[in-house]
Amino acid sequence: MKYSNDQWLDWMDRLAENDFVIVDDFISDELFADIMHFFGEMEAADKLKKAGIGTQDDFQVKAEIRGDFIYWLDENRDTAISPFFGLMDELSQNLRRFCYLSLSDSEFHIAKYPAGSYYHKHLDQFKERSNRQITVLIYLNKNWKKGDGGELVIFKDGQEIMVEPIAKRLLVFKSDVIEHEVLTTNVPRYSLTGWLLHQPAGVGSILG
Repeated sequence: MKYSNDQWLDWMDRLAENDFVIVDDFISDELFADIMHFFGEMEAADKLKKAGIGTQDDFQVKAEIRGDFIYWLDENRDTAISPFFGLMDELSQNLRRFCYLSLSDSEFHIAKYPAGSYYHKHLDQFKERSNRQITVLIYLNKNWKKGDGGELVIFKDGQEIMVEPIAKRLLVFKSDVIEHEVLTTNVPRYSLTGWLLHQPAGVGSILG
């Protein structure tokens, strides 16, 4: 999907003002279908692995903190979803253009939260590695309804802002500012998650 400069400017203004922005129907039906087909292939091939927390030297799997399974994406390898990477390049360009961010790299993974899993309150920024500037999520849960769970809660200015993980919804927020958590999901929950970085992804790699 192609967006106008005015549309990008509006989203960037909202991000600058509120530290996060939500955009519904951000990806096309075609791209959504391609991503979900790719997701299914990775699941069938047992490519999704238990996610953990911490830096490369202190990586730990702690089910009591987070319960998702992930597969790290590679633009050169995972060509079946090339339009997604193109869209993320466009997002990065507009963040540099309108928000004056120094972004030079990115990292993305697909994530599945099995029923009963969650991710406790946390910040997408660490002392050991502070290069994550912007967090990007695209939700992939077709026909999500209240009661399914898996909402993301944003903690900001004493408020708790609930974000429902409906299909094709984009959530972008400042990685070093927005504390958030994933509530317990009652059905399998799917998303595509990533970070826009101001230095290469391999530096002090965070695997969470």
